[in-house]
Amino acid sequence: MFLVKGVIGSIIKSVTDVDPSQFMPSDPPPPRRPLQFAEANENEEEKQFRRVFQQLAGDDMEVSPNELMNILNKVVCKHGKLKTDGFSSESCRSMVAVMDSDSTGKLGFHEFKYLWNNIKRWQGIYVNYDADHSGAINAKELPGAFKAAGFPLNDQLYNMIIRRYSDENGDMDFDNFIGCLVRLDAMCRAFKTLDKDNSGTIDLDIKEWLQLTMYS
Repeated sequence: MFLVKGVIGSIIKSVTDVDPSQFMPSDPPPPRRPLQFAEANENEEEKQFRRVFQQLAGDDMEVSPNELMNILNKVVCKHGKLKTDGFSSESCRSMVAVMDSDSTGKLGFHEFKYLWNNIKRWQGIYVNYDADHSGAINAKELPGAFKAAGFPLNDQLYNMIIRRYSDENGDMDFDNFIGCLVRLDAMCRAFKTLDKDNSGTIDLDIKEWLQLTMYS
């Protein structure tokens, strides 16, 4: 019990001096719309993306965690300058979970497009902040990369993320960088949604807390 209290206490201490207004998560994906309505209002770029999505998602028009893993790993292997061990099944399950706004366990078109656009943007940040061109982002490069992505972290949160997502040398490879940002973006977006009066605090009961933390 004392150990649990100590761990929780250290986590709370790490976030008490964070200003949520400084975090800039992405806008949430648009709600799912009837297929006919969605297609009728798409521009040519969106129609092209939908055709690609249909090829990737298959007949059910939903991307499962395993399908997402295969898609991301095929894309990453074409970029030799990105250091990565490959996206794992578990990391893709986590990404689907935090992006799964309608709780189907898979990503629909708009959810996938939202995730894809974020990954493209974060890939650009990753490459720009890999100053030594090692293929990974080291501990000195990471704070600037997170800030550029919209998440200026304090030292305590930064150190927690390093311990969770970086290797023993403090280097973060591409799949861990993306996995971290997907989760950070989703959790900040959820917080801002719940913080309706912009007070910087939210109240959760045990059910809400478990729903927010366990399926992510």
